Amino acid sequence: MKIVYSDKKTGKTAQAEVLKDREAMLIGKRIGDEVDGSAIDLPGFKLKITGMSDKSGIPSRPEIEGTAKRYILAAKSKLKSNRGMRVRRLVRGNAISADTEQVNTVITEYGQKPLEELFKPKEKKAE
Repeated sequence: MKIVYSDKKTGKTAQAEVLKDREAMLIGKRIGDEVDGSAIDLPGFKLKITGMSDKSGIPSRPEIEGTAKRYILAAKSKLKSNRGMRVRRLVRGNAISADTEQVNTVITEYGQKPLEELFKPKEKKAE
């Protein structure tokens, strides 16, 4: 499972892998809940869950309860030519399960680590 965390102040985003033994801390949490950053080695940080997707790329919706997959009628686009047209879409519920692959979060409380250490620039590989 991966956690993508972002900072609203700077607009930067980074990604971290959750170890298998720490995944239990996240199972059952819902979109909108706050989780402790210690799951991804960010002690003192609080992360608010804003969204997620499962192993096959199906996104989660906050209004669908639980972890099951559901078909919903969603607006196709906001273009004038397609106004009022809806499409049946497959989405997953708002709770984290074992099938969840990526969890999107926003930092709400900061810990002791400086932001420069959290959002390190990628190093270019020399060929």
